Amino acid sequence: MFDGKQAEVLERASEILKDTPHAPQLAKLYIAVNLMDVLLTKPADLMFGEPPSYESGRPDASTEQKRLNSIVEENDINQLGHELVIGAGIRGDAWIKAYYAVRQDLSEVPTDEDGKPLVSADPEPIIEAVDASYVFPELSRGSRKRFKAVNIAYVEWVTETTKPGIEKYSLQKQPDVQEVPYLNVERHVPGFIMYERYKLAPKSVDTTFDAPIQTFTILEAVATGRESDIEETGLTWIPVFHVPYKTTDDDWRGISGIEKLESVLAAINDRLVQIDYILWKHSDPTAYGPDLGEAETRFSGRYIPVDKNDVTPGYMTWNSQLDGAFKELDILLGLVFQMSETPQWLFGTTLSEDKGGTGTSHTDGVAIKARFMPILSKVKRIRTHVDRAFRDALWTAMALENYANEGVDGFEPYEPVYPTINWRDGIPKDLKEEAEIMQIRTGGKPTIDVQSAIKRMDEVDDDKAREVMARIQADEETVNGTVDSSIFNEPGGGARDSD
Repeated sequence: MFDGKQAEVLERASEILKDTPHAPQLAKLYIAVNLMDVLLTKPADLMFGEPPSYESGRPDASTEQKRLNSIVEENDINQLGHELVIGAGIRGDAWIKAYYAVRQDLSEVPTDEDGKPLVSADPEPIIEAVDASYVFPELSRGSRKRFKAVNIAYVEWVTETTKPGIEKYSLQKQPDVQEVPYLNVERHVPGFIMYERYKLAPKSVDTTFDAPIQTFTILEAVATGRESDIEETGLTWIPVFHVPYKTTDDDWRGISGIEKLESVLAAINDRLVQIDYILWKHSDPTAYGPDLGEAETRFSGRYIPVDKNDVTPGYMTWNSQLDGAFKELDILLGLVFQMSETPQWLFGTTLSEDKGGTGTSHTDGVAIKARFMPILSKVKRIRTHVDRAFRDALWTAMALENYANEGVDGFEPYEPVYPTINWRDGIPKDLKEEAEIMQIRTGGKPTIDVQSAIKRMDEVDDDKAREVMARIQADEETVNGTVDSSIFNEPGGGARDSD
């Protein structure tokens, strides 16, 4: 977003203005430089900072819930979601795909005589992100949202040795190895994945959009190196899922969080450059004074004696009034926060006075949620796309696992279930306030059992909660002790005769 002058601006500002009334304004420069990174990260923090829970609707001991938990943990779904939200905020779109394969890359492992790697690993359901620049969907006829096929295509550069004897056809010495580009295509349709590979020839560099983009000419098709170029998935849908940042009803493409802010960010950049220019003018002022009889005089740390008839030395300074420049920068930063639906005080402070307060004047949960309403509404809008894609991907991963292990000894088949994701808003909760509200609504009756309380407070499953309850009960028995009532039936009220 910026043209590299930020560090220079900050360095000059810190040196020149550190002892001036403008010193507090330096915070605005730092905020402007890192603004978009913070604004794009906050929705992901609120969505995944407090991890959601994934439920199959079955008991915790059921195979369906255990496999769901395993898929979520082994694929680091929460970390994946955090990265997806940030990436989609920059690009506008993100993609994930589910497949069943060996997670580890064994291509560099030594092989035996039969060509099999000396290290083996079992296949498992995998959910991972796909670079959005590699995905080329094909729309269904008459639809702007549904896809009939999704193509994942990317260029791979392979190091190959040159053909022997080619030197006699060239006037220059040829290298022993060369980088050859290939186009790998992974075409997804319901029920099947088709793989293709083509040899490419570099063509030219396209700079239409002010960025150098290498173009190629597609040559002949070559072998993919796979056992089969058509893989059956057993699904009736495509296992590649779209996660847009924001969408409208007329196009499947997502809208990023930066597009609408580009003009304001450009204005902020211009203001930073102007402030930099002003600071530069102040850093080297022109001096004037009596004629000292020298062609060039340096004033740096030098004492110039004058008498009463001489003109007092001074500097020619430009009265630039930086307050106006910083005031405009403040307004531009406020527009960025407003257009990005993010309260300024969400970061613990504001850039100027009377811009919505600091956010610390309300401590009860209702007031905090009311002040968080803009960013919470934005997070919920983003979450609708993430929720659908993640549930589809988890359901697909379970279906692929059952299909791939059909008839395999030792595998316990289970029914793939469409999961539910229990999202949290990421706002700290006032547990005392919630308990008081529950007590009022229920007339003082208990609203939660011990096992559920331990499960929620410690964020554990039912088995762990029961284990904690058993240890609590054992501690109570140890402290209080137990007495057999039969001892009171003995002579003397239980007192035993001593030897």
